[in-house]
Amino acid sequence: MSAPDDATAARREAAMRELQADRDNYKKAEGITKGRRGLLIVNTGKGKGKTTAALGLMMRAHGRGLKTRMFQFLKHENAKFGEHRTLDALGLPYEGLGDGFTWRSRDLDNSADMAAHGWTLARAAIEAGEYDLIVLDEFTYPLKYGWVAWPEVEAVLRARDPKMHVVITGRDALPELVELADTVSEINPIKHAYAAGIGAQTGIEY
Repeated sequence: MSAPDDATAARREAAMRELQADRDNYKKAEGITKGRRGLLIVNTGKGKGKTTAALGLMMRAHGRGLKTRMFQFLKHENAKFGEHRTLDALGLPYEGLGDGFTWRSRDLDNSADMAAHGWTLARAAIEAGEYDLIVLDEFTYPLKYGWVAWPEVEAVLRARDPKMHVVITGRDALPELVELADTVSEINPIKHAYAAGIGAQTGIEY
């Protein structure tokens, strides 16, 4: 193995000092609960990866024997992207509840009606309490557009089984949703291949 260049050597030396200091100063947080507690997780922001992260949680939960289900509020019911093929292979249920991307919709009133109907289905699943993790993919949009009433959603989320995890994805999460959530990740773009003229890639974007 060749010797590192000067910049890499300096970076390594600085990092080792920082890591050793972190190790020496580490103290385990007090008052951390044990056992499962249902989390409300929000993946928002304008960057790529919000749905991808939610799918990763579904895979992890499935690997631990948890029962999962996904409701997708923009993708249509016949969509067969890469994630759908994987979910089919694993036997994990999902529903496409929308009519595609809202900015291409020819009938926004119908889009709103579909979102409201989708929420009815998702609400029933949450209230039934039969799943350990439910993903409401791209659900921030029906909330943002007023197609689904936030007070009703809040009431359902607060009243759910205390061990049920709910993940909500999409841009522009309502401040009220952010306030209620246990974990919020904002994914912001630094670079995206599309801006350089590179089209969507099979297995990456769809």
